[in-house]
Amino acid sequence: MAGEKGNVSLLGSLVLCLWLLCHESLAQTYLEQAPFRGAQRRLGDQSKCRLENLRAQDAHRRVESEAGVSEYWNNADQQFDCAGVAAVRHTIEPRGLLLPEFSNSPSLVYVVQGSGISGVVIPGCPETFHSFEQSQRRGRREDPHGEQSSREQHQKIRRFRQGDILALPAGVAHWWYNNGETPFIAVAIFDAANDANQLDRNPRRSFLAGRQQREGWQRERGAEEESSGGGNIFGGFDDEILSEALGVSREVVRKLKSENDKRGSIIRVERGLQLAAPRYEREAEREEQEDNGLEETLCNLRLDENIADPAKFDIYSRQGGHLTTLNSQKLPVLRLLRLSAERGHLRRNAIIAPLWHINAHSVIYVIRGTARVQISGAGQRPLFDGNLRRGQILVVPQGNAVVKQATEDEEFEWVAFKTNDNAMVSPLAGKTSVLRGIPIGVLANSYRISEQEVRRIKFDRDDETLLLRARRASQ
Repeated sequence: MAGEKGNVSLLGSLVLCLWLLCHESLAQTYLEQAPFRGAQRRLGDQSKCRLENLRAQDAHRRVESEAGVSEYWNNADQQFDCAGVAAVRHTIEPRGLLLPEFSNSPSLVYVVQGSGISGVVIPGCPETFHSFEQSQRRGRREDPHGEQSSREQHQKIRRFRQGDILALPAGVAHWWYNNGETPFIAVAIFDAANDANQLDRNPRRSFLAGRQQREGWQRERGAEEESSGGGNIFGGFDDEILSEALGVSREVVRKLKSENDKRGSIIRVERGLQLAAPRYEREAEREEQEDNGLEETLCNLRLDENIADPAKFDIYSRQGGHLTTLNSQKLPVLRLLRLSAERGHLRRNAIIAPLWHINAHSVIYVIRGTARVQISGAGQRPLFDGNLRRGQILVVPQGNAVVKQATEDEEFEWVAFKTNDNAMVSPLAGKTSVLRGIPIGVLANSYRISEQEVRRIKFDRDDETLLLRARRASQ
């Protein structure tokens, strides 16, 4: 008897291992394809980065839907062209559903306000969320045991909340749903210059449902194309072929094409979504989940991280503010996307030390407040010198030094999206200043100042890192 139990246990273990290996191999095959193969950033037209001046940008086009609005920034602007990125902000009302879509470019999404759920569908991964209800009603499919049942199964559902960063690989279908009581707001940055995008540097959103208008950051390509609108991914197929391929009637096929659907890309779910998903009693329950052996597979790879949590601050100053970085060491999926992010908060009059980005462009989105920002160019004139306020975006090109100072009236919060999974900066002030690493004699002769002045430059802020408290310099 003990031998039989041992054989059953061994057989069960073998079946489980084969099941995991099968799905892992399918996902691993996809992992090695373009969207996941450690995508590099292509060098574009170098003339696009010959910048003479920059402007803080508001969203330039608004596209309204049944249950929300999408606001697009002009990606033809020189700073977006230089960085090879595009931006969109979605506002989704309660019970609003952003229809399933995918993009030719990887993207990072920051949740500015609200909470909700999302699904990211990765080819080759199993549908591990399911429900199975027994029923005696007619019309239900019989299960293998002869009983009638109603079945639902799908891939993993992820919950998100204010302060989360969501990582979305190129070409992977995803959807968002607002199951909260307040509007959900998120801003997304698309990296069109990433090598995962094998098309031109125009970002594209492709929908699996609905009848969509042209994207708000679609470049000017003529009035005919702009006014022609757009369908979904089924729109170009013949009804008969789709009917046979999917095993449904032509009437259903016509509904899939959504030719007469005028709800837009964000629709209202009148009775709310009923999904096979666990309920979290406490938000901390999600945070405390431990990694295990399965976390190494793509199917269980974490795609989100909260960067508003005080426990995750990387730098904190009571007088200066706080700063949190998110790179591929903290969220491994970013290594595949070649993107990273930071979230910062400046107290009134506080300063982020002047710095330049060593290996990335930085796309700043203002969450709250106003700050004076200066970006230094190659000449004596700054590329940008002005105020950056809530809801605006400003691109800081790689290698250009930037400084930010909050105003006297209010504190300043921002999120920055960076085009490298381990973006690095080189500060010009504070404890980590590049000037501290240069000998006094070299600096004194380079700037024609005294050694005493050099020592003050090097060591006056040696108790502060990046976040500099407000104070007046001696004249």
